[in-house]
Amino acid sequence: MAPHDEAFKKLLQTFFNEFIELFFPELDEWIDYSHTRLLMQELLVDIVGAEARQLDLLIETKLKGQNAYILIHLEPQSYRDPKFAERMYIYFSRLYEKYRAEHKLIVPIAIFTRADLKDEPDTVSMALPWHEILRFQMLKLELGRQDWRRFIGSDNPVAAALLAKMGYNQKDRRSLRLAYLTMLLRMRDKLDGARLALVRSVADLYFVPEAREEKSIWREFVDLHPEEEETIMELMPAWERWGYERGMKEGIEQGIEQGIEQGIEQGIELGKKALQSATIGRMRSRGFSDAEIADLLGLPPEDIATSNTEV
Repeated sequence: MAPHDEAFKKLLQTFFNEFIELFFPELDEWIDYSHTRLLMQELLVDIVGAEARQLDLLIETKLKGQNAYILIHLEPQSYRDPKFAERMYIYFSRLYEKYRAEHKLIVPIAIFTRADLKDEPDTVSMALPWHEILRFQMLKLELGRQDWRRFIGSDNPVAAALLAKMGYNQKDRRSLRLAYLTMLLRMRDKLDGARLALVRSVADLYFVPEAREEKSIWREFVDLHPEEEETIMELMPAWERWGYERGMKEGIEQGIEQGIEQGIEQGIELGKKALQSATIGRMRSRGFSDAEIADLLGLPPEDIATSNTEV
């Protein structure tokens, strides 16, 4: 799960504004995004449980029209934990203890990412029969309960990246994939190469098509957008683009001497390596570190370090 977790956190960090706007529009109305900075990861200790954990993302921003700083704690959760709400309260109490003098508001947000995590507890309370002592309630997002069709008209990059994490049936796979590619097509001129690559990288972690299925989807998508064929090639997953465009051509040429089947396989492999090298080069030029590139592309760090990055 590590590459998934790191990619998800990178998505939230890069598109923090867009994430809040998409899933928490009421909170979005309150935030002044002109001041937004990522704080160092906090190491918080649960004294009772003798457990130390790092917060995933802690972001400082401001309230609109006020000189008041607030903290937003984003915590993705990919597995069932009956004590998760309690843990979020402990995080909140530690943050309040440390930051209450400078920050007027602390907003905890839990993001449940597994499809089978539904109706997760979001409250910690304590009361006497006649008196409420404590009621803590975090904001929460259960991606598996979101209807993907609600988001396909959006140009929000977070919607595109997480579309395949939302609730859909197997019969919807093809429609969801076509909708995702349409969203990328609309966004290609609105995002720089590095941000578009991040969206694609996260999306491809959550939707893994079978080769025949992806080729069929590619053909249908080109039929729908014939004038965009070259751009569509750029948006499809790397292995498919090169396997279809270059691998066939180079493989068949080598197949004259080595046999068609072997040649096609080698051509596809050459295409994959060439595109991988080009992608690494572009991501480096946009400021991604080798460690981040390895996480996002799901490659061993040594492959990144030795890559030919001429583009």
